[in-house]
Amino acid sequence: MPREYDKLVRDGIPEIIRESDEEPVTHTVEGEAYRDRLREKLDEEVAEYHDGEDPEELADVLEVLAALAGTHGLTESELEAMREAKADDRGRFEDGVVLEAVRE
Repeated sequence: MPREYDKLVRDGIPEIIRESDEEPVTHTVEGEAYRDRLREKLDEEVAEYHDGEDPEELADVLEVLAALAGTHGLTESELEAMREAKADDRGRFEDGVVLEAVRE
């Protein structure tokens, strides 16, 4: 009985499946459907990190972010530059600051 997935996978996964003497059933998506699948994949990878806190899952998150950036016409280096500019302007997340409230 076939295993059903209906999820975006890395480009090399179909070949890896073939090497295991199984036959993948695939299709490709583009445009907004591709962006939707990437957003779903981002949620999946973040959830996997939450579940096990495996640092390798962070690499998967970065891979999905790079693909999402590409759908916006950004290269990884442009995205990194945006990240750095925002960090320079607003800071990073290194000090563990938690905003509790803003009083008037």
